[in-house]
This record gives sequence, C-alpha cells and structure tokens, in this order.
Amino acid sequence: MSYPKPWLSLDQQLERLQVRGLVVSDRDKALTYLHRIGYYRLSGYWFALRERSGLCCVLAQPRQSKQKTKVETIALDTFKPGATFENAVHLYVFDKQLRLLVMDALERVEVALRVDVAHTLGKLDPFAYLRADLFHDTFSKEVGKDSGLTKHHEWLTKHALLIGRSKEEFVTHNKTKYGLPLAIWVACEVWDFGALSTLFAGMREAEQDAIAAKYGVSNGRVFATWLRSLNYLRNVCAHHSRLWNRNMVDQPKLPPVSEMPWVLPFANNAHALARCFLLLCLLRHLLGVINPTSSWSGRVKKHLKTFPNLDHLGLNLASMGAGDAWAEQLGADATDQ
Repeated sequence: MSYPKPWLSLDQQLERLQVRGLVVSDRDKALTYLHRIGYYRLSGYWFALRERSGLCCVLAQPRQSKQKTKVETIALDTFKPGATFENAVHLYVFDKQLRLLVMDALERVEVALRVDVAHTLGKLDPFAYLRADLFHDTFSKEVGKDSGLTKHHEWLTKHALLIGRSKEEFVTHNKTKYGLPLAIWVACEVWDFGALSTLFAGMREAEQDAIAAKYGVSNGRVFATWLRSLNYLRNVCAHHSRLWNRNMVDQPKLPPVSEMPWVLPFANNAHALARCFLLLCLLRHLLGVINPTSSWSGRVKKHLKTFPNLDHLGLNLASMGAGDAWAEQLGADATDQ
C-alpha cells in the first residue's frame, strides 16, 4: 500500500510551514516545539490559522420544488496574514491547561455519581447490576443485530474485564473474604466513566429520575445524555486531544429553561450546543451540587481570560461556544478549593 506523504525532517517540516505563510520568529524554539510536541499534534492548533475558501453546494430537497444553497468553508494550505508559529503554541498551552481543569471537575463528578448509582441500585439488591429485571427493557431485553447480545450483557462483559484486571487491594480483599460477585458499592469503584454512564443509561426511569433530581434535572433521560457527553469529554481530555474549539460529537440534551434558566443562551444555538463551553457550564452546575464551596468555576473564568489575543485572525472565545456574557454563565465564584 503506497502512502503519498514523505517523511520530513524537523527542518523540512518548519520550512513547509514557512512556505505556506506561517511566520516563525524564533527558528530554534520552533524546532524545539516540533521535537517535543510533534508536527501532527500541533497541526490541530495551526489548522485554525489557515485561510478558508467558500464552497457553494446546491442541496436537493426531497419532495420540494425549491433547492437550497449551502456555503461550506474548506481550509487551504496557506495561512492567514499575520499567523505565527507562536500563535499555535499559545493555543496549545491554553488548551492543555483547559483540559487539566476539566479533568479536575470530571474526577469529582465521576466519584460522586458512582456513589449515587451504587447507593440507588444497592438499595434494591447488593448485586443489582447482575439482575436484568432491575433495568430498562431496551437495555436488558433488546438484542443487538450485530452482537446478538443485549446492552446489559455487553456491559457485564466490560465490567468483568475491569474487575479481572484490577490490582486494587480492596478488590483482592473482597474476592478473598467474600468471593465473587462483588457488591455494587465495591464493584463501582473500578468502573470508568464509560461503564458508569452506560449503566445509568440502562437504568429504569424511576431510578434515573431519582438520581437526576438530586442535580435539579427532573428527567433522568436528559441527565443520561449529560453523562454520555461528559464521558466523551473525558475521553478527549484523557487522550490529550484538542478541546477548545472541538465539535462535540455527543451533545447533551437541555432541560426546559423554566427548570434551569442558565441553559437559555444555548437553546436553539447549534454552534453553542456543539462546543465545549456548554459542557463547562454543565460541569459548573454539577459541582454546585457536589461541592458548593468549590472555586472551580472561578479558576476556569480566570483561565479563559488568558485566551491568546488572536482577534486579528478571527479567533476568540466564541470559537468555544462562549457568548458575550460567558463569565456570568459560569456563575459566581466560591472562596474554597
């Protein structure tokens, strides 16, 4: 299998960028960044600095006489005037700190939700996660066309892998003293966010609603989409992927504005719904319940104010889905950790 792109030395990589119009003021420092971070990872940050070209597409509308014209933009190889290698590095550093802040919040949310799920299901049965009858039919009875298994069976397979490969002392202790299976309040401590969000999505509506209500969300199905979105967010951060202007594939559903007024700026705003600022606000909301004295939102606001000055390139916090009143949307600052 042939591959059209040749291997390039670091010097050749930098020369290619300069030929395409990226300004490099300190060649030695740029080469150091290429060596330490890598061309491909940094390319995700200078991608936003590239020129765009409008492309008109005629979209045929089924059963309609009128046609719609859609204008799409494609990134060119050349860079916008004034774009520098340092701009891309500053975006990278900003994004790295943003991911660290997000992971801090996600850890607290994950730990708290493990307790919520284990406590709610454990009240029904210490081994509730094994009982198909304690979950929604779509999770416990419907068989997948490709796998031939229910989602519950698939989840139990992942659960068994997590238990089997765990080296935690509490797992070894419980296995030795009580044997398998582990009680849910023990087993939940080895679940990752994916296992947690999947199990929650499969719970019956009554149990979902009970947990969601704790966080001010009346509909547990809406809350399930929050957890799925946060799991996607967690995977982005855990793999050190670009976050600040990423299109969030798993988007959360919003509760009614009457129930949660802070969602109003996001309602019917496709761009804001598809960017990470919504998830920052969502995390702020959850932390307000889990740890009301947390200063996390204050630290996020302080960090967002450090966004590189790239207005001349058309880049700002709006690329993250943040509106003009973004600071107010993140809520009041707390004074504690």
